[in-house]
Amino acid sequence: MKDLSEIDAIAFDLDGTLVDSAPDIRHALNAALEEAGLEHFDLDTVRAWIGDGPDALIACALCGHGLDADEAARARLRKAFDAATLAAPLQSGRVFHGIAELVAGLARRLPLVVVTNKPTPLARAVLDAAGLLPFLSAVHGADAAAQRKPAPFLLRAAAHRLGVAPERLLMVGDGPADVLAARAAGCPAALVAWGYGECAAAAAAAPAWRLATPQQLLLTALASRAPRSEAMTND
Repeated sequence: MKDLSEIDAIAFDLDGTLVDSAPDIRHALNAALEEAGLEHFDLDTVRAWIGDGPDALIACALCGHGLDADEAARARLRKAFDAATLAAPLQSGRVFHGIAELVAGLARRLPLVVVTNKPTPLARAVLDAAGLLPFLSAVHGADAAAQRKPAPFLLRAAAHRLGVAPERLLMVGDGPADVLAARAAGCPAALVAWGYGECAAAAAAAPAWRLATPQQLLLTALASRAPRSEAMTND
């Protein structure tokens, strides 16, 4: 994608795209497991499970322990996971290098939203702790299993709320679910090189603009989009 002149808004994935939250997700998962009397998992293992939301993460952990827990046990683990996340949303993780500048610069030119498989309350807590929430028009989290990417539900909801056509909403993410959700919703996609997703696998899922650094996206926006106040004055 050479410019953003045909883009009216941008949707960002959260974990692995805006923030390196794997250490905090590991902490929350292990806190929930410890409360249930189960052993912890290391960071590399947990990082490989990130992307489908906490319920899928908990399912992976239970599978890793060779357990098939009932619904009540899963609910207890999820409650403990949520509590640990809200208590320390971004204590050990970090905003990826260049993202703060990217989001601040883009917000002067385009409306920005987050579209994530993390439930909305948890996503908002992480974004607030990261200092990114003030730059966003909305946060669309997966509050039900059917809403999770690669389903197009959240992207379509974001486009509708923003009042833009899906084909003018750019989805920026780090994994196959982001690219596939964009394709299903009729949105263009950009795939970042710095996240948790398998870049080659994600690129193979559907055509996507490849972003090596956050600065690449910001420079493209600066070259092709006037600041929002200027654009409004010129209309």
